Amino acid sequence: MTDRRIAITGLGCVSAVGMTADETWAGLKAGHCGIGPLTDRAEDLKVTIGGEIPGDITEGFPPRQLPALDPFTIIALRAARQAMAQAGLTVEEDFATRVGCIIGVGYCGMHVVEEGYRNIFLHGGKRAHLMTVPRTMPVAPAGQISMEFGIKGPVYGVTSACASANHAIGAGYQAIKAGLADVVVVGGTDSPLIWGILKGWDALRVLAADACRPFSLNRRGLALADGAGVAVLERWDHAKARGATILAELAGAGMTADAADLVMPGIDGPSRAIEQCLQSGDIAVGDVDYVNAHGTGTKANDSTETRIIRKVFGGHADDLAVSSTKSMHGHALGGSGAIELVACVNAINEGVVPPTVNYDEPDPDCDLDVTPNVMKKREIDVAISNSFAFGGTNAVIAVRKA
Repeated sequence: MTDRRIAITGLGCVSAVGMTADETWAGLKAGHCGIGPLTDRAEDLKVTIGGEIPGDITEGFPPRQLPALDPFTIIALRAARQAMAQAGLTVEEDFATRVGCIIGVGYCGMHVVEEGYRNIFLHGGKRAHLMTVPRTMPVAPAGQISMEFGIKGPVYGVTSACASANHAIGAGYQAIKAGLADVVVVGGTDSPLIWGILKGWDALRVLAADACRPFSLNRRGLALADGAGVAVLERWDHAKARGATILAELAGAGMTADAADLVMPGIDGPSRAIEQCLQSGDIAVGDVDYVNAHGTGTKANDSTETRIIRKVFGGHADDLAVSSTKSMHGHALGGSGAIELVACVNAINEGVVPPTVNYDEPDPDCDLDVTPNVMKKREIDVAISNSFAFGGTNAVIAVRKA
């Protein structure tokens, strides 16, 4: 690895809180909760709430293109268009091989799979949709983004459940540090609000019945959501040379595994991921001002994450601002980390900590400053974002003021 600094020059987002990165941030800052009653819920589902995207995701796509795209790819493309536009980046042919695209997904294109199953098993259909295979592939979002923008460097998908986006962002960080690319479009996407996936989460008994309340004593679980986020990463001197506006620095990344339990969070693996992230960016624990927590709203996750933060930061944990923006945009699985990157960059630039909404009463096992219900002003030089996933896969990124 070299000492190349990495600039963030573009952000895009489609979430339950807004159709763009700016709309999403405005909603998060204001404490707007995008989680509500599901509009198309099958009667045999116990889950009643989720984070639905508040607009037509297909707007701006020609009808001839849509048969090749599943919703998780559509929202990733929308986010990528925003990020590339903000970055002011055009991928010229002579530079295309120095540009990469890495997009994380927790699932894949499940909408076309479910439609196919229903057609065949319930309605007597004889064949699947012609584009089932290319629409479902976990690499579909990265591949479609590469084709739209002419990206010819390292292009691939990353899948590690809820840590997928942060793993993709970390992989882009590593690619630039290693000299494999000068620009990498990174992020994550998922669209899990369909019957089959919701039915599976029903069985796990970790979904909230009425609201997602991270760190609150009466929390009862998470709320699934559709969503995607994309960022443009660049070698710092490359961004400077072309006169790009640098939004923030991607300062560090850490990735570890628990190698323990499939679904129960641990202490050691996530702690090492945070420590590795800080070490990679030469960041002291006392330099961190804000933690965007994994903060799913389950009993086990939030109390365990509190212990993780206290283990890594020691006495400085009491000086940290912490919040879970999942309380507003929901848990978009493979898309969550990228939405949370949007929150971290804007928190740094505006000196605002977004709140943890729906917070009712303190939990002694979650004794951090979790920014209950209302945002607060605070100077933020360094923020970290935690993603701790099923399978014991952990990925943490650090963002520093430019």
